[in-house]
Amino acid sequence: MSTIFDTFIAPPCHDEIETLYQDEHLVLINKPAGLLSLSGKNPQNLDSVHHRLVQIFPGCTLVHRLDFGTSGLMVIARNKAINAALCQQFSQRTVTKMYSALLCGHLDHDEGVIDAAIAKDPALFPLMTICPVNGKPARSHYRVVERFYHEVEQGTLLPLTRVQLSPETGRTHQLRIHCQQLGHPILGCDLYGGRLLPGTERTPRLMLHASELNFVHPISAKLINARNASPF
Repeated sequence: MSTIFDTFIAPPCHDEIETLYQDEHLVLINKPAGLLSLSGKNPQNLDSVHHRLVQIFPGCTLVHRLDFGTSGLMVIARNKAINAALCQQFSQRTVTKMYSALLCGHLDHDEGVIDAAIAKDPALFPLMTICPVNGKPARSHYRVVERFYHEVEQGTLLPLTRVQLSPETGRTHQLRIHCQQLGHPILGCDLYGGRLLPGTERTPRLMLHASELNFVHPISAKLINARNASPF
């Protein structure tokens, strides 16, 4: 088994975490792009959602994560019992999530499903890979919101498609690699081809935002329908 070395050092994130809702059991936040969900092993990667929030809410734990470059909704448990209850909802796939994204190029179809198993790629860490043999099942839905052109340097027109993405499963990098598989990587995605088209090299961030999160409050049993509009 090959040893994996993680050389990634996160640049400083000066954006604040926005608290959207809190009670004695859980916290709903809007995570900024460019912030780790959990601190890395390297001491230079200490800053993270968890590192910041544990100062305010001692004992809080992450129920799920968003990629470093992804912004948007996260639910944080304030104690172990709430964490266990929420994790059960995620593992049973009763939590529904919706993401907003900008994809490179114009999609042919207005909606569809990407069904492609995902596996770790030790030789190319931190990349994941599509692998029908060794991969874990992964399924994502997409729906086109609009197709348009964005003017970049020297008047170049960049074709983009705004989509809503809904993952049925929660594999690492799932939406990013599934969009690449579709032939339309997420704009700004450095790992899966979102900076390869002319005019995309200077995209300021990964254009992926967790915009909806629906789950049942473990104590009140009320359905929480969290919404947070995309910043792009």
